[in-house]
Amino acid sequence: MKAIVQRVKNAGVTVDNTSISSIGSGLLVLLGVGKGDEEKDADYLVDKIIHLRVFEDDQGKMNLSLKDVRGELLVVSQFTLLGDCRKGRRPSFTAAAPPDDAQRLYTYFTKKASEAGIMVKTGQFQANMDVSLVNQGPVTLMLESKPKV
Repeated sequence: MKAIVQRVKNAGVTVDNTSISSIGSGLLVLLGVGKGDEEKDADYLVDKIIHLRVFEDDQGKMNLSLKDVRGELLVVSQFTLLGDCRKGRRPSFTAAAPPDDAQRLYTYFTKKASEAGIMVKTGQFQANMDVSLVNQGPVTLMLESKPKV
């Protein structure tokens, strides 16, 4: 499982010119589910993301987590994070999980974050979405549930 995590002032998702979700201050997570990913991968990333100390404290240091600041989480499914561009000109998405598996783990991820006390909003799985954000900092991090081999 891969995630791009961005600290945002606000973010939102639009489908067919209709706003389907938005958040204020918090984190936007673009989440990619790969073949072979399991619930333990989602558990690891949820825990890591909601406890990442990427929000500033009173001294301006990044010492506070999403939980500490009671920020919101917008999770958008992004299978293209699994794209392999090393060969040829067109990305290969063979490492991405099949849609049914990806949707199950995407839903599991959002449920676990919600159960941890986070206000969670989502994109629309398998939709052509317009994602807007105001990246604060900017702070953008790449996370993976499995070590690189």
